[in-house]
Amino acid sequence: MAAATAATSRADAQAPWAMPEEKLAASLATDTDAGLDSDEAQRRLQQYGENGLPAAPPVPAWRRLLGQFNSALIYVLLASGTASLLLGHLADSAVIFAVVLVNALIGFFQEGKAENALRAILSLTETHCLVIRNGQTLSLDSRQLVPGDIVLLQPGDRVPADMRLFYQKNLHCDEALLTGESQPSGKSTEPVAMAAALAERKNMAFMGAIVTAGNGKGLVTATGQQTEIGAISKLVRAVEIPRTPLQQQLKRFARQLTLAILAGTCFTIVLGGYFHDYALATLLQGAIAIAVAAIPEGLPAIVTITLAIGVQRMANNHALVRRLPAVEVLGSVDVICSDKTGTLTANAMTARALVTAGKYWRVSGEAYSPEGCIEAENGDDKAEGDVAVQKAALTALLCNDARVELDEKQQWYAIGDPTEAALHVLALKAGASGCSPRLDHLPFEAERRYMATLHDDSGSQWIAIKGAPDRLLDFCTHQLQGDGSQVPIDKDYWHTQLAYLAGRGMRVMALACKPHQGSSLSHSDIEQGLVMLALAGMTDPPRKEAIKAIADCHSAGIRVKMITGDNPVTATAIARELGLAHDKALTGKDIDAMDDAQLATAAETVDVFARTSPENKLQLVRALQQKNHVVAMTGDGVNDAPALRRANIGVAMGRKGTDAAREACDFVLTDDNFATISNAVAEGRTIYDNIVKSILFIMPTSMTEAGVIVMAILLGITLPITAVQVLWVNMATAITLTLALAFIRAEHNIMQKPPRPTGQGLITALLLRRLLLVGCYGVAVIFALFNYYLEHVSLVYARTVAVNTLVMLEIFYLFNCRFLHHLIFNRRFLQGLAPFILASLAVVILQIAFTYWPASQAVFGTTGLRLVDWGVIIVAASVILWLVEAEKALSLMWQSKRARRCNTV
Repeated sequence: MAAATAATSRADAQAPWAMPEEKLAASLATDTDAGLDSDEAQRRLQQYGENGLPAAPPVPAWRRLLGQFNSALIYVLLASGTASLLLGHLADSAVIFAVVLVNALIGFFQEGKAENALRAILSLTETHCLVIRNGQTLSLDSRQLVPGDIVLLQPGDRVPADMRLFYQKNLHCDEALLTGESQPSGKSTEPVAMAAALAERKNMAFMGAIVTAGNGKGLVTATGQQTEIGAISKLVRAVEIPRTPLQQQLKRFARQLTLAILAGTCFTIVLGGYFHDYALATLLQGAIAIAVAAIPEGLPAIVTITLAIGVQRMANNHALVRRLPAVEVLGSVDVICSDKTGTLTANAMTARALVTAGKYWRVSGEAYSPEGCIEAENGDDKAEGDVAVQKAALTALLCNDARVELDEKQQWYAIGDPTEAALHVLALKAGASGCSPRLDHLPFEAERRYMATLHDDSGSQWIAIKGAPDRLLDFCTHQLQGDGSQVPIDKDYWHTQLAYLAGRGMRVMALACKPHQGSSLSHSDIEQGLVMLALAGMTDPPRKEAIKAIADCHSAGIRVKMITGDNPVTATAIARELGLAHDKALTGKDIDAMDDAQLATAAETVDVFARTSPENKLQLVRALQQKNHVVAMTGDGVNDAPALRRANIGVAMGRKGTDAAREACDFVLTDDNFATISNAVAEGRTIYDNIVKSILFIMPTSMTEAGVIVMAILLGITLPITAVQVLWVNMATAITLTLALAFIRAEHNIMQKPPRPTGQGLITALLLRRLLLVGCYGVAVIFALFNYYLEHVSLVYARTVAVNTLVMLEIFYLFNCRFLHHLIFNRRFLQGLAPFILASLAVVILQIAFTYWPASQAVFGTTGLRLVDWGVIIVAASVILWLVEAEKALSLMWQSKRARRCNTV
């Protein structure tokens, strides 16, 4: 595995965690007291390079701009514009190039805005560390570290390189970014097995980890890309980013549409030239008119605008989008692989249970807020009157170095160790107050696994102790009852309760006390004659909103899987509360032992994966994708980056996430909340629906425009609409009217429908029906009115009627597209109607100017219309509204009949 084989700068082939410290120091030619001398450090810096990871180069603005033109539809439009320019039709080519440029600028500025917002939330990293060189301790830029340096670690430091520890005093490091462990890892100095997993290498401190407690000294064994983080960064760079379904569908759709347009245009020109003897220039002009009319040049711009509007709505709901095309992928996601800590859970240790002699107490409340209470399981006893609960609470309060405070947003946060903070909050919920001054204390040590404090209570001294239950139980001789009496300890009872709490995934701390005489403490005072008070069970509880969000995902046909670095027991317990399938949990070792077929099956059927490595997460994502699943992956650590990059949608945490995770992702959650993902999925589905509605609007109207020109060429008659008039219609309506569809909110049952099939294209039976219905009626009514007014008035008048009929038909058809399958006349008819009315009014005003403004009449060849003829146009165009609604009603009746038949069978 890459993480297990990070090539450190070692002189020995043996892993540094498995070597005695003297042998390791000798292999690196380092004096562990004096460190390296400056000359040797400089030589090694030249040999190994700076201690840093290569930053991903920013995408130049010019490349981002050119990327906006990378579309088959854009290529065809550019070709049409160039052809128009060569034929001398400057107005035609100017309009085509303007549409292409507007589309490109929209995408360019939106992507730039997202990148700027992302950079604003990137966290700053520590750049200096304490190093021993030439026998002196000095502060050094961490980029100057080399293998063999001696580094000092203090609370709050970010570990600057991979190092082997040879001294530590209660040293704990938060290594969640690498291991996924929710709790800081306690460190030691003893060698461990060569095959030890990353989380089990207790004598190593890894680059990027945070020192949460204690002090340490270590020997740098690897820097830069040779560290464990460096190995993961190489894995990230090797991962290929999959194309989004919409990108694939638009590419396929553009290819199919281009071939159809070219074939249809060639067929029309050949037949027109053969039967009607048109001049070559006339035929080429007709070909350009057909292409411009048939190609939905507004589609790329509308897709971009729809995505941008969705991005803005998501940003208002704590989801920042890094890559615009990824937004619609959420609509087809059918598997979400989520990290546990801080995403599904509150990322705050919370006391959930308190066990005293003969009683089990439930503790309510969330995270670090002191609001909550302690209630007996039977519901009768009160914590306020139970002596054992009150003594345990006082012990938890006094034997404690942590506290909780309110921040500027009135949110409670912990200062100090999370476990101690949880005990502090437990004490506050019980009403304990610190009225006993501390006289002395014994700090927590990894070897002894307990902490003790000495207090004075009105002239009498007593000791408060907390620590590992199996350790303290050996020192206890009595237990405190709820009535205040002491009886000999029943160790079988306490071991049973300990197993019960641990089986529910809780971290358990024992609370004990002992009377004392004197003003000082020693370990011999602690390790005998204690009185057992209680066991406190703590866990990082699930977010309430995450439980509901997972239920919503299940109803939407989305499978949620927990992939965490935590231990299987904790992961399974949390999964049970979240509503995930928890009967089976697989570990990283289980995954490593599977072949591809076994892994593919497990990835689909199992919902809980624990003790996973970066490679395991990447394997699971690939296995799900090979089964044709569209996968969203959440994560916050460097260890999540490869899977985030490979997933169809990578979702990183904005608050506690690392830069590596954010650089590899498509979305950043600014609130680190799984419920935001569920909301984003609903938004993604809405965006895709709106894009489909836009295509359903643009394509039939484009086919109507092209059909009118094709029919005229084939019949050898005067064009009802000229090429420049077609360009006007496209410019005035293609984006103006379609833009209203981008503002449609989610339909009421958006999260009750299954994800759309991954192979579903943009050309559907519904689109083909609309093409046939709208295209045929549009061509027929335009030809009928054109011929009538050509015969009774004039060519200019007839063309003006034809253009306005086409525009009014598009306005009425726009309202049909508000709902894909439902009839528009329903109880939600008035909801979200404003954009449609505004867009329609804007187009009507433009058409009035197009028809009556002298300058427009001169450019487009139009003339003023009589009021009665406007009435004819509106009535004729409005028929399409009723035809499409009738088609919807027949389709709904057929679907209902088929559903009843299936239910009967």
